[in-house]
Amino acid sequence: MDKVRARTFIMGDLHGAYPALVQCLTRSGFNYENDILIQVGDVADGYNGVYESVEELLKMKNLIAIKGNHDAWLNEFIQTDFHPVSWAYGGKGTIESYLKYKDDPKVCFAKGSGYKTSLNSTDIPPHHRQFFQNQKLFHVLDSNLCCVHGGFDRYTDFFRQTKKNYCWDRQLWTEALRYENMGNLASTFEMVTQFKHIFIGHTSTLNWNTDQPMTALNITNLDTGAGSTGKLTIMDIDSKEIWQSDPLPELYPQSNAVHEPSKSYK
Repeated sequence: MDKVRARTFIMGDLHGAYPALVQCLTRSGFNYENDILIQVGDVADGYNGVYESVEELLKMKNLIAIKGNHDAWLNEFIQTDFHPVSWAYGGKGTIESYLKYKDDPKVCFAKGSGYKTSLNSTDIPPHHRQFFQNQKLFHVLDSNLCCVHGGFDRYTDFFRQTKKNYCWDRQLWTEALRYENMGNLASTFEMVTQFKHIFIGHTSTLNWNTDQPMTALNITNLDTGAGSTGKLTIMDIDSKEIWQSDPLPELYPQSNAVHEPSKSYK
């Protein structure tokens, strides 16, 4: 019997939207044994299915998990028991997700712009702590495709960036959009390290009033607003076919949008 050909998928920012994750995997026909999933980060913060999302991702034999800025915040909490931004940016969903699995009294209340909680780093299961500690800053495929959460400084060697650049950069994407809107200027879009194609997340396409992936020059943005009112997206990296979840407000009808996109990137 012939072995089923493995496919390579890439998935946008997840933000604790567990039902959306299940829908994307089911609709794409993802094979947990054979297929490869590259997840571009921000598993944490947003909706309250972070625990379940990590459990689902860890079922995959061939998972490549990339670190997002929200994951980095959670990992700092895991390492130090202090959250660097007081769970202020969608972190309540992460707190609620892990508190569901505590036997002790559950405490989470607003404190200023953030939250105070009884959650301790030791409440995060060891295999989850390992998951967030082991996420990669980027992944480059043999076909010279680059996958990274935020972006990078295109004037600096890709492999010599600061850790913050990989998780936080938005300039690569916004400058690519500007060049695209000015016309066919791809040849003048300087980049020290050349890639055939670059896949990113981090900057929600809801900022441009769409819940679909966007491409500018050779950069595709797969953050289609799963942390807010958009959808989660999974793409076959070879065929570019996409599958999406239902809109998040339909999956969480009782929840407010939890990780609103900034409107400052246009």
